[in-house]
Amino acid sequence: MFYEIRTYRIRTGAVPAYLKLVEEEGIELQKKYLENLVGYFQSEIGPLNQIVHIWAYPSLDERERRRAALANDPAWQAFAPKIQALMEEMENKIMRPTSFSPLR
Repeated sequence: MFYEIRTYRIRTGAVPAYLKLVEEEGIELQKKYLENLVGYFQSEIGPLNQIVHIWAYPSLDERERRRAALANDPAWQAFAPKIQALMEEMENKIMRPTSFSPLR
């Protein structure tokens, strides 16, 4: 299993608007294509205005296939600019669990 960890820094004061958009419009679109949501988080201590979401994929090829399908959905194409306007920075990592990790 591979884990994609996406970290977004949201404009100061815009986290509530971002979360509302994702909850009302975005998350169902994402889950339709990406399916394996591990968690969706917002920062409370440390660097503020951060959103982190983690998705699991059985392979990198499957991740690529699913993300391409999401990107080609007209509803996603209409939605994405709404949240991108609230973001200042985006970081993406692909992580693979160790042999002793509880998440495999």
